[in-house]
Amino acid sequence: MPDGGQHLGGSNFPALVLNADFRPLSYFPLSVWSWQDAVKAVYLDRVSVLSEYDVAVHSPSKAFRLPSVIALKDYIHSARKPAFTRFNVFLRDTFACQYCGERYPTQELTFDHVIPRSRGGRTTWENVVTACACCNLRKGSKLPRECRMYPRHKPCQPTTWELQENGRAFPPNYLHASWRDYLYWDSELES
Repeated sequence: MPDGGQHLGGSNFPALVLNADFRPLSYFPLSVWSWQDAVKAVYLDRVSVLSEYDVAVHSPSKAFRLPSVIALKDYIHSARKPAFTRFNVFLRDTFACQYCGERYPTQELTFDHVIPRSRGGRTTWENVVTACACCNLRKGSKLPRECRMYPRHKPCQPTTWELQENGRAFPPNYLHASWRDYLYWDSELES
C-alpha cells in the first residue's frame, strides 16, 4: 500500500521506459510499464531510475519509491522494417483519409486498396492507404483514374523512424510532469 493510503491500481503510476540512449522505446503507443513491472526491473537491475513519484510501496523490511522514468541498461535496436499492420498504415498516413484529407479516430478508419484486389491489387505497403468509410465506399472497386480519386501521398513502406516521428505528433492524454524532459513533442524550446 502506498503512502497516504492511495490505492495502486494496475494503470496508476506508470513508468516511462527509455532505451539506453534515453529516448522512448516508442512514441505511439508511448512506451510505459506498469509500476509493478518497473519495480521488478529495478530489483533485477535491468533499468536505471531517472525519476520517481512521491509515492512509495512497502515490503516488510523496506519502503520503495515508485519510478516514474526508467532507462534500460542494455540498448534495444528497433526493428529495421515495421510490421505491416492496420494501425501502422494509419500511423504512416497520420490517421487521415488519403482521399479527402480529413483526420478521424482509429475506429472510424478503414484501409483501401489503391488497385483493388478484384483488379489484381495486393495487400502491401505500396497498395494500401488509410481511408474514411465514405471515401472507401465511393471508390469501391474502381481504379483511381476511373473515379478520379488519387491518394494524397504515394503509399510506400515507412521506416521505423518515420513511424516514430509520426507518432510524436499524437501525444497521449496522460503525461506525467517528470516525463517532459524525455519527450519531444511539438513544444517550443526555451530561449
